Amino acid sequence: MHTILELKQIQKYYGNEGNITKAINDISFAVKEGEFLGIMGASGSGKTTLLNCISTIDTVSAGHIYLEGKDITEMKPKELAKFRRENLGFVFQDFNLLDTLTISENIALALAINKVPAGEVEGRVEEMCRKLNIRDILRKYPYQVSGGQKQRCACARALINHPKLLLADEPTGALDSHSSQMLLSTMQRINEQLGTTILMVTHDAFTASYASRILFLKDGAVFTELRRGDEGRSTFFNKILNVMTMIGGGQSHVCETCD
Repeated sequence: MHTILELKQIQKYYGNEGNITKAINDISFAVKEGEFLGIMGASGSGKTTLLNCISTIDTVSAGHIYLEGKDITEMKPKELAKFRRENLGFVFQDFNLLDTLTISENIALALAINKVPAGEVEGRVEEMCRKLNIRDILRKYPYQVSGGQKQRCACARALINHPKLLLADEPTGALDSHSSQMLLSTMQRINEQLGTTILMVTHDAFTASYASRILFLKDGAVFTELRRGDEGRSTFFNKILNVMTMIGGGQSHVCETCD
């Protein structure tokens, strides 16, 4: 498997000369094709800032980020926007759906932005929704469906253009425990069956236990990492809790359904 994403000595500063905060402190790591990577850390550890740097919402202060071998930190704004649309998918905590559009139209909007021919749109939306088990709500509006269904719609929208990398920022943060479990099972299936590479930021140990590898951040730097390997989620979950206890942060659902 080749490397999809590589970060080299990333640094990010906020503020001015009188009051500078170093949010990211010399972080380097790589993500392989098909990997499900979790990023964890206490509040203020730099995990969301790191995700924003990767997604180019924030420019980095120093270092380089390579996506599919191309240095996105050197791209011009217009080139970067196009490259981002074609290669990245996003799932947000608050769904970011348009209430005036149906579920189908919300998903199709991502295709329209990328100028997919109109004749292909309906078939691609139907196929993606079949994979995520939301075909029965295509004609409904976001306010007519549950939080879990909204988030699966957001996943469908993120995946519809076949991105190289799916970025998920606290995807279960607005969901109850049952909806969280359903979404995470969906994301795991997306990763395993479709081969989608996922990078997920979370503070929650139960959510993180679905990943295959976890990077733990502390004070803007990588503190340690865990790999799941052949372990069951219950064992992995407990190891995650132990690390979070050491670095002093994080929350967790009770892992009643871990295998």
